[in-house]
Amino acid sequence: MTTETTVPSPGAQPWTHRLPHVSVVPARPVGGLRFPSRRPSRWSAPPLPLLAADLLAALAGTVALEEAVRRPVPVAALVAGALLLRPRSDRPVPGVLDELPAVSGRVAVTWLALAALLAAYDPTHALTARTLLLGCALHTAAAGLTRALVHWRCRVALLRHPRIALVIGPAVTAQRVAAALLRHPRCGVRPVALVAEQPGGTGVLPVLHTGEEVERALVGNAVRVVLTVHPAVRTERAPLLRALAESGCALWEVDADRPAYESHDQIAGFAVRRLDLGAGRRGSAGKRLMDVVVSGVLLVVFSPVLLACATVLRLTDGPGVVFRQERVGKDGRPFTMLKFRTHCPADEHEAETRWSVAGEQRMSRFCRLLRQTSLDELLQLWNVFRGDMSLVGPRPERPYFVSRFSHLHPGYAARHRMRTGITGLAQINGLRGDTSIEDRARFDNAYIDNWSLWQDICILLRTVAALARSKGS
Repeated sequence: MTTETTVPSPGAQPWTHRLPHVSVVPARPVGGLRFPSRRPSRWSAPPLPLLAADLLAALAGTVALEEAVRRPVPVAALVAGALLLRPRSDRPVPGVLDELPAVSGRVAVTWLALAALLAAYDPTHALTARTLLLGCALHTAAAGLTRALVHWRCRVALLRHPRIALVIGPAVTAQRVAAALLRHPRCGVRPVALVAEQPGGTGVLPVLHTGEEVERALVGNAVRVVLTVHPAVRTERAPLLRALAESGCALWEVDADRPAYESHDQIAGFAVRRLDLGAGRRGSAGKRLMDVVVSGVLLVVFSPVLLACATVLRLTDGPGVVFRQERVGKDGRPFTMLKFRTHCPADEHEAETRWSVAGEQRMSRFCRLLRQTSLDELLQLWNVFRGDMSLVGPRPERPYFVSRFSHLHPGYAARHRMRTGITGLAQINGLRGDTSIEDRARFDNAYIDNWSLWQDICILLRTVAALARSKGS
């Protein structure tokens, strides 16, 4: 552990002084901003018109092909392919040329699958190469035309009624980005205010400092889009961004310094990407289902190991096999985490404030073995099964250290937007025990920002390999 650093006074941080702080205090959940909830904002073309366009394209392509080759073509198969392989996009500035490669690929896969099914069902009705190429061409042309019409109507609507936006970040950079957006109304975004700690820039738009000012701007201007213009905003303004996302705003990160041609998406020449803070994200039900199934199976499989560890621990170290300790979980809610007892703290103060017992000389040989093999963590499978924790997520910490680290490291408190876990991205990258808290927070937030169920599976597999090489904590 590094020596303790003095926490800056509240006056040195005007934003955190005026808004509810994200840090967690003992036995008290995290407070947060609450803005009026609305339907989540969409920036791209609505899905139903695009679906209708794809169906119309499938029908038009089929009719045109039947007229060209003078033979019936199964319309139902093409319609099913159009529905199953329909490309999904949330691009800020939709355009048919941008998605033409995806549309062409979808159409090609649909027709190849149709040709394979027809050949397998009745070889006499197999599509010739000429028919297959002609069908792909006609279907692609119809899809391009119908989707182009939908995107054109969407662009016209955005030009007439642009998305009202807030720009969050350092005032000078935010003013520069806002001025560029105002000079290019075709991008469909009209900023009305900036959110920054200190005034700055050329004064194109007013600068908001407090949560009350942000709420008034949000309600009074019907803000639907939030643009962040600095990477640090994701952690330093995490409570504000989560509250804005919950209110229905679409969150986008603008890279004001990187050329837009290096990015997939852009507005007004700036590279942008969609921000997902993990709240209400698709797949969360799948994550919980995996937690319940895997933890339940592992509890049954490892029950003999758990019983053996408990028995040996009771015989060698006396009563009190299970160690219970308060940890901070999702949204700052405390819970009781279970472990096998490997060390008896001198008093409650030591249990709450001692960082590591890795070098403890009073620890028995068996307890040391439990820590080196991480077998002492197996009881946390019960926490996962109960819903206190997840298999994969940021490691939970004691309230004392959560409060301290949240003041010292800006991104630490943002880790609590997702359920804590037994293992995580930080742990498989060697950040266990007495390692950098700043690095842990960075890895944990990167995991949350890019979460997927497949990433969880990869982390679990890499954890098994890491445990084989681990020396414990």
